[in-house]
Amino acid sequence: MGNTRPDISEEDIGMRAFQIRKAKAVERSLDRARKGLGTGWGAFTQRDLSDLGWIIGELWAFEKRADWEDLHFSKLTSEDVTEIIALARQLRENDTHSMVDTLERVGDIVRVRSV
Repeated sequence: MGNTRPDISEEDIGMRAFQIRKAKAVERSLDRARKGLGTGWGAFTQRDLSDLGWIIGELWAFEKRADWEDLHFSKLTSEDVTEIIALARQLRENDTHSMVDTLERVGDIVRVRSV
């Protein structure tokens, strides 16, 4: 058995590191939203949470890091989360929606609660 490394490029390592950071940011954000909503969190289905996690991940990749740090998911209301999920579904199901416009709208929803 040799000490050989599989052929993994620096780009592959960088992409994997990006995905790990993104997944951790989504997990933290969902946890904060869950704690903020308390019992209201139970009203959301697994599909809802999957769509919410996906759009939060896209938002994390879109936002500047300094701006991301200013977003407070724990202050979202159930109505905010429902609106964000609806935007995620529109984007996933209809490719005529602009990704940038949608992510700006999602960011604005969270920013309103973050002040």
